Amino acid sequence: MLKKLCWMLLLCCIQHIVSAQEIHAVVNVVVPKVSPAVDKKIFQTLESDLTNFVNNRRWTNDVYQPQERIEVVFTLRIENLGAEAFLFKGNLAVQAARPVYNSTYQAAIMNYSDPDVTFKYRQYQPIEFNESRVQGTDALIANLPAVFAYYVYMILGFDYDSYSPKGGEQYFRKAYNIVNNAPEGTGIAGWRIFDGSRTRYWLTENLTNTRYNEIHDVIYGYYRLALDNMYEKEAEARAAMLQTLTQLQNFNRANANTMIIDIFMQGKVGELSGIFKKAPPDQRAKAIEVLSTIDVVNLGKYKDALK
Repeated sequence: MLKKLCWMLLLCCIQHIVSAQEIHAVVNVVVPKVSPAVDKKIFQTLESDLTNFVNNRRWTNDVYQPQERIEVVFTLRIENLGAEAFLFKGNLAVQAARPVYNSTYQAAIMNYSDPDVTFKYRQYQPIEFNESRVQGTDALIANLPAVFAYYVYMILGFDYDSYSPKGGEQYFRKAYNIVNNAPEGTGIAGWRIFDGSRTRYWLTENLTNTRYNEIHDVIYGYYRLALDNMYEKEAEARAAMLQTLTQLQNFNRANANTMIIDIFMQGKVGELSGIFKKAPPDQRAKAIEVLSTIDVVNLGKYKDALK
């Protein structure tokens, strides 16, 4: 009897580990204005379906402990309802963070708002995604899971890059596969080279183009060499952070106006200000000089925090 009980406990533990997915996502569907003719329950169902789609799918072959999962918040704001029944248009905010070693701090690895998400959704219709058939049988129905799968793979790419040099390559490639085979149809945008200079296409291109390989070293240096050491070797970690930012500054000079620089610097003002606030005056001055070229929009905030 005791032996049987031990086996049952072991089986439960194994099942718990296997069921611990890579992503712990919260999905919010926000509809500021909705026609009285539209049943609001459809958006509650959509929110639940998207949450299950992201959290219950295995996106990698690796085993994650519950505390290792990547924290993600997707906020889908539906601003315009299409003239066609069940056709919606909106923007998607993506916020993802990974834990910093030896601390309770969660560091942002992605903070981006996608302005162009058009899709068709019917209540209780399964949200399905097939990497071998990204376009599905209806482009507008397939577009929503394609967009979410794309961002999950981008988040995984950033996360794996942050733990090992170029560790996220296979996931950036998976995202690029979605771009190359994305749904095409009226109103669908963001996947093609001519859809703009700040789109899904260009973000993936920046992260898979060998010309920009140095950005992967920057990601690794920022998180693994700097942030993960901040609580044990603060001075050394701060020096590593300044070196990484200088590397990004050099990258920016050689590759001006690349989308990845804007994406990488999103949401880092408070983090970097806190890191360099305790630095010696010369190091603070150097940090401001470097940040003035790679995060121009927030230069005033850095100067106020580090004066």
